[in-house]
Amino acid sequence: MPLKKIGFAPGFNKQATATEAEGQWIDGDFVRFRYGMPEKIGGWEQLQANTLVGAARAQHSWVDLDGRRYAAIGTNRLLILYYDNTFYDITPIDPDRQSTGADITTTNGSAIVTITTTGAHAIEVGDLVTFENAGSFTPVQTDYVAADFDDVVFEVKTVPSTTTFTIQMPTAETGTGATNDGTLDPLPYILIGNLITTPAYGWGAGTWGLSTWGTPRTSTTVILDPGSWSLDNYGQNLIATVHNGRTFQWIPISGTASALTTRATSLSGNPTKSVMSIVSDRDRHLIQLGTETTIGTPSTQDKMFIRFSNQEDPTTYAPTSVNTAGTFRIDSGTKIVGAVKGKDYLLILTDTSAYVMQFVGPPFTFSIRQVGSNCGLFGQHAAVYVDGAVYWMSGEGGFFVYDGTVKSLPCSVEDFVYTTAGDNLGVSFNNGEQIYAGHNSLYTEINWFYPKSGSNFIDRMVTYNYGGRVWTTGTLSRTTYEDTSVFALPYATRFTQNVAPTFPTVQGISASQGNTRYYAHEIGVNEVDANGAETTINAYIQSGDFDLDIDGDGEFLMKIRRFIPDFKVIAGNAKITLNLKDFPSETATSSPYGPFTVNSSTKQIHTRARARLVNVKIENETLDENWRLGLFRFDVQPDGRR
Repeated sequence: MPLKKIGFAPGFNKQATATEAEGQWIDGDFVRFRYGMPEKIGGWEQLQANTLVGAARAQHSWVDLDGRRYAAIGTNRLLILYYDNTFYDITPIDPDRQSTGADITTTNGSAIVTITTTGAHAIEVGDLVTFENAGSFTPVQTDYVAADFDDVVFEVKTVPSTTTFTIQMPTAETGTGATNDGTLDPLPYILIGNLITTPAYGWGAGTWGLSTWGTPRTSTTVILDPGSWSLDNYGQNLIATVHNGRTFQWIPISGTASALTTRATSLSGNPTKSVMSIVSDRDRHLIQLGTETTIGTPSTQDKMFIRFSNQEDPTTYAPTSVNTAGTFRIDSGTKIVGAVKGKDYLLILTDTSAYVMQFVGPPFTFSIRQVGSNCGLFGQHAAVYVDGAVYWMSGEGGFFVYDGTVKSLPCSVEDFVYTTAGDNLGVSFNNGEQIYAGHNSLYTEINWFYPKSGSNFIDRMVTYNYGGRVWTTGTLSRTTYEDTSVFALPYATRFTQNVAPTFPTVQGISASQGNTRYYAHEIGVNEVDANGAETTINAYIQSGDFDLDIDGDGEFLMKIRRFIPDFKVIAGNAKITLNLKDFPSETATSSPYGPFTVNSSTKQIHTRARARLVNVKIENETLDENWRLGLFRFDVQPDGRR
């Protein structure tokens, strides 16, 4: 019998049954398509041995006026600067919660220290706090000194009252116990938010009249978004806005060590509560989205209200006859979810609609117009600008693109991503605010990293290759992803829950904070940790069922005598499995001699397989293995009807 070429269309088709998807790929992990053929994705290497407190939710890289390259990483606990392969803690101190003149109480044999403030402190369990002006201890009955408190970061362990909280020292008190002289100044870190979406809790959270007076309750309608940031640069200055919070600024000062350890500070004149901020680069305006109608009054936040600063002045928002500051309110939707910079516009996305905001100059400064409906954004970071178009993942189902008009993107894996039927892999709508869109220009890919249904944290990705217009899915979990530009490779973060972090050094830190690792991607073919230890990336791809009948109708069982593998690239071994079945509803079983090991010297494989339908799975299981597929050929002959 003649050899039969078996080829498959690029991309995954998860909308069809395995038999319906004949001639297509239906599943895989850690693979991409290049020039129409599948290959294992590139590896990644941890950039810094330290791990950050909390889950990274935003990342931004930029260059200062002296050419120094920075990356800012915002977690739900910290704002971190990455420079010259070193992390620096630039997290702002909360201007609303810092206090002066606190006392301490210690107890012999205990490492727990009680801090008593002069007034109500609004500090919560799990908050990070540092101190200054510890001074001397009176009476001197303790082995602790000022250096044990000043500029040292602690996790708050308990909050016994509105005027007290406790921290844990690295060693227990050996003295009889002491009280501070009243000069200790607690400096709580800015509150950013929770690890995951959380129902509102406490007074006003539930429906009036539900349950009994004095009973705390949670709300099913009022939820608190997970902690996040919007990060951008205004010239060389970093602009960082806490999601539904304040805006801060960090200024490079000649790249000196003292500048790198200087914390970000509140940007004067700015609102105290905004969904996010974004810089309009071409005209030098700072724009606050979903912000206050009265600056400085958080209770006036309107999540559909927009403010833009005076040109060249990110601290002035009051409109006058001689400046370009101003406001808008948009009305389609209930809240602004996110915004992305396009070529000469900003695309603003609410939970239902899309708007274009464009600089037009005096006297109106900006125009704003609605360009789409029923296309709302899923989460703040679920949109990305790529080569003249904005792509986003919608909370209303499906993927969209704006390239002058809003269009729905045909998606061959949409049901897999959005629905929970079968293997429960649909996106978690409860934690959709965590979704992060990352562009990989090296391979014309847009990756959306998302938490699957039933998961509290990102554990899956869906990829659109806009060069080949094909879709894939996988289990690579990254909470942020920054494309090549400032740095030569894509940089990304991964969160691990219930593992204690190491940066910054936090006394009494608990594993419940979780930690974030920082990686450079597209390096080699393995995962490499900060110590150089390598782990295999187990990549695979699996085809839909195809029949081997020469007529292509599946009437006859066929005997597969051998196949001839074809790889454009193969390093080490690849494992090939032929999964056989006679009817679509059957569970496939491997061919008797399989799985088969193939390497660069393999010419052909004898199989002794018999079936009406077969699918092919190619995978690797060992370090340093890599592959890129070509076109397989099968030697088949008819073998009866049963």
